[in-house]
Amino acid sequence: MIEIDYIDSHSGGEPTRVVLSPLPGMAPGTLQQRRAALLRDHDRWRSMIACEPRGSDTMVGALLLPPEQPDSVAAVIFFNNVGTLGMCGHGTIGLVRTLAHLGRIGPGRHAIDTPVGTVSAQLHADGRVSIDNVASHRSQRQVAVEVPGHGTVRGDVAWGGNWFFISSDTPLPLRLTHWRELTRYTAAIRDALASAGIRGDAGAEIDHIELNAAPLDAANDARNFVLCPGLAYDRSPCGTGLSAKLACLAADGALAAGQVLRMESVIGSVFEGSFTPGDAGRVLPRITGRAHLSAQGRLLVEADDPFAWGIAAP
Repeated sequence: MIEIDYIDSHSGGEPTRVVLSPLPGMAPGTLQQRRAALLRDHDRWRSMIACEPRGSDTMVGALLLPPEQPDSVAAVIFFNNVGTLGMCGHGTIGLVRTLAHLGRIGPGRHAIDTPVGTVSAQLHADGRVSIDNVASHRSQRQVAVEVPGHGTVRGDVAWGGNWFFISSDTPLPLRLTHWRELTRYTAAIRDALASAGIRGDAGAEIDHIELNAAPLDAANDARNFVLCPGLAYDRSPCGTGLSAKLACLAADGALAAGQVLRMESVIGSVFEGSFTPGDAGRVLPRITGRAHLSAQGRLLVEADDPFAWGIAAP
């Protein structure tokens, strides 16, 4: 019997499963090397933790590791039902809440190492978490792509820790009742981008699609629908997606440094985002949200279970 301890939380409705136990067979190395090894040599651990029957297409796993940098409190590799993630905003918020629950950190600022760089997170006294994300930027403005059945769709290509295509072209209001149609539409955009050879910097795959619209709640500034790599929509406003959006707004002069943007998700949860200027046209995003603990337990793997290592996503 293999046993893996975990703590679950959700940030704005999007789940994070922090893996507390070391994964057998994982060799030491840099976070980039470990991330590559997780996919290359130990992918069954990812699918066992994140996929059904223990997980779901919305589950984001967070493998908790010792810090890589001397001033950091922890390191983490994020993954989901189809692969690994460079960075995860809602997952970092959930990780900080989990570290506080474990008594490893208290209110204050804390550095966390990720495969795409070290991020700083602040745990506020009231339980909110602010993340100073990796430097973000817009790579391409208003790129046109022909989407079968939908015609020309235009959007920005931007980096916020993951690669995004961000568009205001939507056939339906961004309401939860339309999640199936919006999922099919954004999946079609992603396929069209791949077919057209439209990619991020250095040929990186654009694996997140974000739709933007006016908010439903007048207290907020905008609303989004985000398709994640595993074809599930993000229940939260997406921390890396909000970071990418801030970079686009900054590039257009539509949002001032330090100005707060309140982004609501398709289910109505809210993250706040702002930025300070960075180098070479980049911005340094700050994302604030809240996570709530939802479960603590132990995953069990029986040798004779035919689905012990997860049901692979199609």
